[in-house]
Amino acid sequence: MVFGLTAKKLISYDLEKSSENLRENFDAFLEGLLSVPVAIPGTAYYKCLQGRKKVMRVLKNMLEERKVKPNKVKNDFFDHVLEELKQDDTVLTEEIALDLMFVLLFTSFETAAMAILVAVKLLTDNPRALKELTEEHEKILKERANPEDGLTWEEYKSMTFTFQVINETVRMANIVPAIFRKALTDIKIKDYTIPSGWVVMVSLPSVHLDPDNYKDPLNFNPWRWEGMGTKGSSKNFMGFGGGQRFCVGADFARLQMAVFLHCLVTRYRWQPIKGGETLRTPGLQFPNGFHVKFFKKDSKSG
Repeated sequence: MVFGLTAKKLISYDLEKSSENLRENFDAFLEGLLSVPVAIPGTAYYKCLQGRKKVMRVLKNMLEERKVKPNKVKNDFFDHVLEELKQDDTVLTEEIALDLMFVLLFTSFETAAMAILVAVKLLTDNPRALKELTEEHEKILKERANPEDGLTWEEYKSMTFTFQVINETVRMANIVPAIFRKALTDIKIKDYTIPSGWVVMVSLPSVHLDPDNYKDPLNFNPWRWEGMGTKGSSKNFMGFGGGQRFCVGADFARLQMAVFLHCLVTRYRWQPIKGGETLRTPGLQFPNGFHVKFFKKDSKSG
């Protein structure tokens, strides 16, 4: 669902009208992203490379088609990219543009969808947190002149406990299990020197699940973020990266999750049916999925 919405907004992609299943290719890319780099047919790494190759081919064909039919406007993000390519002073090339579209599609659907899934699972297992979250959002509806109106920016900024739930979800999920940085100069840390040019991998689970940084790290505890602000500023929290390379989509990701949680707890109840077992590889995964049944709330009884 999340991928379908994202792909439609970005590139007007419709699975039913396309001969290529982008979702399956992105799945193959993701599964082999951290595999042993052996490009032999049948291996996860080979499938990863083929998945990316097929997606890039689809994007390339879309680009060529729109260049041939410039008057066929779709009003999606791809159109804005094409307009930028036409500018004389642009630094964007077709190669960079296609890479940009690939990255946006990948990060928009995979990280957002997994974060939402983990949030629902954690709330399902923690009635107290779900109760407080529901009360916060029901209060927003009660204080609204017309309960049917959409969320406002002021209401969004008032979701104190919601942001605590989001930060705790991101901490426990480690959806992006590692971030990479390249040493531009020799860096000395205590008695060890990282040579210039070396790539350093930061293991986020090692930071986020360290009991020296978080008490009972495997316990879902949104209250640990009280008084730490919307973004949960902390040197030990890198769910959205850190430093000058902080994730540019962090605020959008929080907004997506907050809006979803608002609609979820004010309109629905749910109960788990099957699945829900988790596996860290090293990010959090659901090998058997997590199936739930939703029930629409009675507007009168809540």
